[in-house]
Amino acid sequence: MPVSHDLCQDLKCTKDHIQQKRREDRTLDELLKKYARIDAEVVNAEKPPVTLPDPALETLKKERLLTKDKIATLMQE
Repeated sequence: MPVSHDLCQDLKCTKDHIQQKRREDRTLDELLKKYARIDAEVVNAEKPPVTLPDPALETLKKERLLTKDKIATLMQE
């Protein structure tokens, strides 16, 4: 069963810290919204019956990873 990624665990920070930073940074807020949307798309695409072709799913996963990398960079600032 596919599950959503835990961004707090991946970034090694608390939800409160993320919420504080997102209130201060509009770009971070937008990236977090984008990440949540893409992550939900990946989770839905991996549920049986899988209807998304592998290349399209891989593209979504790469976009999710790139977005997470941008979020990580902003969280370090």
